[in-house]
Amino acid sequence: MKKHLAALAAMAACGAVSAQSSVTVFGVVDVAVSSVTNKAELVYTDPLLAIAFDPAVWLLPHSVKASRTELRNSGLSSSRLGFRGVEDLGGGLSAGFWLEAPITNDDGATGVSTFSRRSTVSLSGGFGEIRLGRDNTPVKTSDDTFDPFGATGIGGSLIAAAYSHSRNSNMVQYFLPRNLGGFYGNVAYGFSEKTSYSPLGPYERDSDAGRYFGARFGYANGPLDVALAYGQRDGLSGPDANNDFYDVLDTRRTKSKIFNLGATYDFGVAKLFAQYSQHRNERSTLPADYGFGLLAIDPKTKTQGYLLGVAVPVGAGVIRASIAQVKQDDNQQSLWYRTPDPKATKFALGYQHNLSKRTALYATVARVSNKNGMNLTVGGPNVMTAAAAVTLPAGVAYQAKNSTGYEFGLRHSF
Repeated sequence: MKKHLAALAAMAACGAVSAQSSVTVFGVVDVAVSSVTNKAELVYTDPLLAIAFDPAVWLLPHSVKASRTELRNSGLSSSRLGFRGVEDLGGGLSAGFWLEAPITNDDGATGVSTFSRRSTVSLSGGFGEIRLGRDNTPVKTSDDTFDPFGATGIGGSLIAAAYSHSRNSNMVQYFLPRNLGGFYGNVAYGFSEKTSYSPLGPYERDSDAGRYFGARFGYANGPLDVALAYGQRDGLSGPDANNDFYDVLDTRRTKSKIFNLGATYDFGVAKLFAQYSQHRNERSTLPADYGFGLLAIDPKTKTQGYLLGVAVPVGAGVIRASIAQVKQDDNQQSLWYRTPDPKATKFALGYQHNLSKRTALYATVARVSNKNGMNLTVGGPNVMTAAAAVTLPAGVAYQAKNSTGYEFGLRHSF
């Protein structure tokens, strides 16, 4: 009898331990028929040549196109397969892990080969959460949150398409606790993992290339959610290959800095989205250049973008729409005139019909209009490849003009 009681006690203890831990398999399988047409038009690259009489130009095609229809994944939500788990450590503490892999379910070529979407381990408690590993950057979290299309598919944010820090490896993050009356936030630091040497050779240099810093803070209460985010990624530009004298002259430190501010407000009959974002790409001469790099012209660039969107529930579905614009300031000008700033505008419209909580049909159309050399698309083939096949005389070039696409598909989550 005592043996039976001991066995039952052991089984109960094992049950209590297993109840304190859980592992979940989850994922999304999303596939769509997609068709995209990208177009470029012939332009004069110098206004002084616009009135030139050149019969050779007359014989050139006024425009070139690149089109493709395909079955592809991730039209409404990014296809993925993941594993996550949590263990109750007692005393309000818990440990967890999250491994999430991208999958290409349209052709099955990519499965769980990498956990590049997210691979983290964390410790949580009343103090908040400490998370280690590869994860979304704070800026990407805002891009996903404040876009009615979730920055996914042909309707996804033009801002995220133009520039984004997306995900980062080797990060240490701290998240505020959730009981702060609606306030939330996190800070992130990504190690460059570069080796430092002492002393350095005459043509060598230390750098922080690969280092990342970011933060996001917001307030969510009732229908309102508003947040601001910042991210900075350090890098190098230039050859930086052989550590010789000429590489030292050409090498620059770079800093990619992104700031964005976004908000949503849910009126019930409609949810409004708004986002403003600014990206600065800064370059500076390394100290090892001994001043010679000052002879090089290396302008800073700034890109600004905004997005306005709406999501309207209709029966078992939802209608989404957005307009976004991105404008780039290259600080470029010639001897005769200032180069017009490249810019692009995007319109997107989509409908999602929910067959259940896990399964949905969807359709999306989108169009991007480019000006002054901007080359943003809704996806698909590179039109400039077609343009490169045409021999051009001096003074003219093909520039991306517009990109139009549609997709309709099926998404299932589990």
